Amino acid sequence: MLAWVVALVAAGAAAGSAGENFSNDFKLPDSDSTEALNLLEDRFPSESGDQIQVVFADQSGIESQKAQIQEILTELEGLDHVDSVTPPSARAGSISQSGTVGFATVHLDGLVNDLPIESVQEIANTANDAGTDGLEVEAGGEAVRQAQQDQGSTSEMVGLLAAIVILLITFGSVVAMSLPIVTTIVALGTAISLVTLGTHVIDTADFATALAGMIGLGVGIDYSLFVVTRYRGGLRDGLSVDDSVLLAMDTAGRAVLFAGATVVVAMLGLFAIGVSFLYGPALAASLAVLLTMFAALTLLPAFLSKVGTRIDRLRVPGTKKSKDREAEGRNWTRWSHWIQRRPWVAAAVSTGLLIVLSIPVFSIDLGSADAGTDAPDTSTRKAYDLLADGFGPGFNGSLQVVVESASGSGPVSEQGVDELAAVLAEQPGVAKVAPPSPNESGDTSIILVYPTTAPQKNETSDLVRHLRDDVIPPIEEQTGVVAHVGGTTAIYDDFTTYITGKLPLFFGLIILLSALLLMAAFRSILVPLKAIVMNVLTICASFGVVVAIFQWGWLGGLVGLEGKAPIESFLPVMVFAIVFGLSMDYEVFLMSRVHEEWEKRKNASEAVVHGLASTGRVITAAAAIMICVFASFALGSNQTIKLFGVALASAVFIDAFIIRSVLVPAVMELLGKRAWWLPDWLDRILPRLHVDHGSDHAGPAADGTLKPAEERA
Repeated sequence: MLAWVVALVAAGAAAGSAGENFSNDFKLPDSDSTEALNLLEDRFPSESGDQIQVVFADQSGIESQKAQIQEILTELEGLDHVDSVTPPSARAGSISQSGTVGFATVHLDGLVNDLPIESVQEIANTANDAGTDGLEVEAGGEAVRQAQQDQGSTSEMVGLLAAIVILLITFGSVVAMSLPIVTTIVALGTAISLVTLGTHVIDTADFATALAGMIGLGVGIDYSLFVVTRYRGGLRDGLSVDDSVLLAMDTAGRAVLFAGATVVVAMLGLFAIGVSFLYGPALAASLAVLLTMFAALTLLPAFLSKVGTRIDRLRVPGTKKSKDREAEGRNWTRWSHWIQRRPWVAAAVSTGLLIVLSIPVFSIDLGSADAGTDAPDTSTRKAYDLLADGFGPGFNGSLQVVVESASGSGPVSEQGVDELAAVLAEQPGVAKVAPPSPNESGDTSIILVYPTTAPQKNETSDLVRHLRDDVIPPIEEQTGVVAHVGGTTAIYDDFTTYITGKLPLFFGLIILLSALLLMAAFRSILVPLKAIVMNVLTICASFGVVVAIFQWGWLGGLVGLEGKAPIESFLPVMVFAIVFGLSMDYEVFLMSRVHEEWEKRKNASEAVVHGLASTGRVITAAAAIMICVFASFALGSNQTIKLFGVALASAVFIDAFIIRSVLVPAVMELLGKRAWWLPDWLDRILPRLHVDHGSDHAGPAADGTLKPAEERA
């Protein structure tokens, strides 16, 4: 206990001293957008930093507000980390044809992730506060979005309060409730501090801490819940405090270790994708799971040994007592028998429901949400709408065509650049092309291309591919210039293309590792195959829910979604890893108990009945906690975290209440004894992983109870 306190304080102090250094780096090796960005960094330093668009709108014309606009821009120029400010100009195309909308570009002296967040917020606030009754002023752009998005601290508190309520109902005791909460908070606090320190070592996206907090809070409380439940069961069976702790660790503790390790392995599998952007979030989530698991296996047993028989103190009035919980176990027994009498019906209905929920997956649209999905009262959304009204929807996501000579050095042909700009302006889907802008040395030039469609539209992605594949190559051959299509929209498009190509490899790797682990743990071929098929069904169904809510707009208002939005391109790989790991958790917790009963009874049907009866209540309680935690994050303002929240909450609900409660007992009844078949040759070469204490010959007595501590020693 003392070691954990020291770790928490030390990690917190170090993180507070070092601060955070997040980096949303989407660059991919050998991509066209990366080539464009590298050229900008080398030859256009002023253009390689982030920019803030300050949008002005006046129905009488912004030229009438010229003096006030200049005063605002002068104030912005004097703020920290502002490199320069480009005022609105009709000649430069930054004033709309109607003259009612214009924008100034604030060039920062670095990327927003490398600058103090307070400085970016000050720039945005200074602009937003400068508006008058006649002149509307809004700060927009990705830099402002990143600086102002909530990363989930409020959501964590909501999720924690929901978990406390469910634990109080489950345990009926304030003391029993407090143990999982305190254990998880200590472990998660240490993990978040270490993640913050890690941002100085590895590029870490700004949503990584919120993701780690969401997953760590859910699994941490769940792991502790399983251990405490088994400990209280030992006390009710008449075991001493020490033996009850040993029983809890020898049963639930084994399952926690195996399940937690599986989640960590699944998350670290993201390194196989080869995209540095995913490494930070993968490590953050893995660290949160690892420490909460470790706390459930070390800190929690220490708490239990000190609390002893006082664990049921401070009873909550109206909650169920032991005899009521025994009746609840009988209800799960009756439910199991009901499923076993109708296994084909139960399997068909539950599978059909999962297939229906999975249908939207076939129309999934991977991309990146822009400011058009922000809340209507945010300055980024207001700036986005003003620019779209004044200049067209594509003005919010210009493409940067960066041009250099074919040799890679020396002056670039002005005639070639002008000819390229003229051809680009004639293309369908292009609303406008700004005049080429050369650098001081004349070896590089930038052409801004404004699409007719919004950045997150598929038509914009089609335009990027059309320019790269059909338009630019002929001009390069004729003029001796080399052009790269870059900008935020192109970067996201390249990222989506790369990730999509890596999905089969990643999915196959995770599935293979999980199958081998389950095969070694349960000494069966069909049990791992069943688990993999059901986990995939869970993931497909949860993705279907996400597509229906975000892409189709169904019930989007329930999660505070305005309109429709594409699915973030990195969501499938990350959610697959997380959900596959979490589904394995419930698989292990249920099947380890079923396997324990199988080893003891050698009756497949009775093993499922007793396994489900003993774990049904605690699994549904654990699932309810996870659902509340994940759903609370879905209500936040951060679009990425909202996506994760909806995906994970729906996946846990589907897994716990459809898969584990209906489909698993039905399929296990249909398989019967064949579920535990394993060829002798495979049994000899597979390592043995004892997930349930029933397979450990040193642990249980013949009747299945735990031997006294001194006899075990």
